[in-house]
Amino acid sequence: MILPDLSELSALRGAVKGLSLHARRPVMASLQGVHRSAQRGLGLEFEEVRAYVEGDDARSIDWRVSARRGKLHTRLYREERERPAWLIADLHPGLYFGSRRQLKSSLLLRCAAMLAWAAAEGGDRVGAVIANGSMDPVILPPRGRKSGVLPILNALVESQPKEPGAVKSNLQQALAMLRPMLKPGSMIFLLSDFADFPEAAENMLGSTVRHSDCRMLWITDALEISGLPRGNFRVGLPGRLWWMNGDQSLRPWQDAWRAREQRLNDLSLRLDLPLIRLDTQDIAAERMAALLKEPGWAR
Repeated sequence: MILPDLSELSALRGAVKGLSLHARRPVMASLQGVHRSAQRGLGLEFEEVRAYVEGDDARSIDWRVSARRGKLHTRLYREERERPAWLIADLHPGLYFGSRRQLKSSLLLRCAAMLAWAAAEGGDRVGAVIANGSMDPVILPPRGRKSGVLPILNALVESQPKEPGAVKSNLQQALAMLRPMLKPGSMIFLLSDFADFPEAAENMLGSTVRHSDCRMLWITDALEISGLPRGNFRVGLPGRLWWMNGDQSLRPWQDAWRAREQRLNDLSLRLDLPLIRLDTQDIAAERMAALLKEPGWAR
């Protein structure tokens, strides 16, 4: 299977044109978002200078521009409504696996790229914490527009597993590193297959997202759910292969899957975090575009 590269992830910007992480804001938020304010103060960002009209606040007169142009001009400001969007990408070696259209790691990269572009298109700053199960997680602080997205895409490409490996996640460490950098109201998108998600990581997630708007994006594959078909198969990692019988392994395999599913559903309910399943047979661009259009996507 072909691994995603920077050019492919960059091209996904076109798939989110017209979409936003705020596509379904409440009515009042939408009205406030298009309101222009000529008031100075915290939370305001300079927008433009225009000719002074009766009723404008005298404190907003730009005297330098007025002197240069020979008549009064006013500085206009708009309220800053952006909020940081964080991607947490759990790219442990076990994600180098896929029985359908793509590897789980490839699906994660494509979905993360679309979320990053959607954040930037909506005017939000986007940052990332990327864990690959071996080295310390990589942190990219939130930045705006294309200049914030491209370093994230490059880090995702560099961090994706290049060969099969053991399921060993350092997601807990990634969450711990993110926690002191979060601002209240931040958006968090946690992308993982949650194959290695100990109780300590669950607790860390709960304390990290307490004042944030978080979603869990669960990367899955059909073979994980159904188990092996009938027959004998060589499974494992290079140098550590063994025979497995499909009939004999079916029940414990499916029991283990149901246990993971139940645990994640319980966690989602307990922490009030939406749990969204993404499967390797999905076309990432179509699946994410559909999600971004759903009324309940932005809360």
